[in-house]
Amino acid sequence: MTERAPLTILAIAGSLRDGSLNKAAAAAAVANAPPGITVQLAEIGDIPLYDQDVQDAGFPASVTELGGRIEAADAVLFVTPEYNYSVPGVLKNAIDWVSRLSPQPFAGKAAGIMGVSPGNLGTARAQYHLRQIGVFLDLHFLNRPEVMIGQAGSKFEDGRLTDADTIERIQALLSALGEWSQRLDQTAEAPAGLAAAS
Repeated sequence: MTERAPLTILAIAGSLRDGSLNKAAAAAAVANAPPGITVQLAEIGDIPLYDQDVQDAGFPASVTELGGRIEAADAVLFVTPEYNYSVPGVLKNAIDWVSRLSPQPFAGKAAGIMGVSPGNLGTARAQYHLRQIGVFLDLHFLNRPEVMIGQAGSKFEDGRLTDADTIERIQALLSALGEWSQRLDQTAEAPAGLAAAS
């Protein structure tokens, strides 16, 4: 039996701030990835505001690079703050740009979400809005486990996630996301007759 190559999950943090706890959570995913899974970080800070005039002149290199990394990854992990009960503009802007590439790299891709907030709900509203956006993009979001990291002040120290329970929850999310991406791949590769019969 051929040994399967490690799965790659691309983490996209929806905050640009150097001290962002969502960036710290994404870094924790990189540092604590389960065996057989590699988590890479994406950069969205150099993507300009969406403007169709700019698109008509040619997609910015930052957009095509992000699209290529999404296409190459087995799954995408969004790590989103919550601004005004919803998804941050910088993350939505990156999604809007990438969604205009052809072929559209989000289509059919396995995806997961987590987010950090100082409040109790841990970005729940933003995560649900992101799931709505994913419907049009044809993203296949993992339903569970959900990772909503509330009361962040007690779980991070000096910009680093230190709460053992939260780290375990992130690892469980990454494991489930890896398994979900494999299931989607197997479904896509199944012969048409077999898929119809299952």
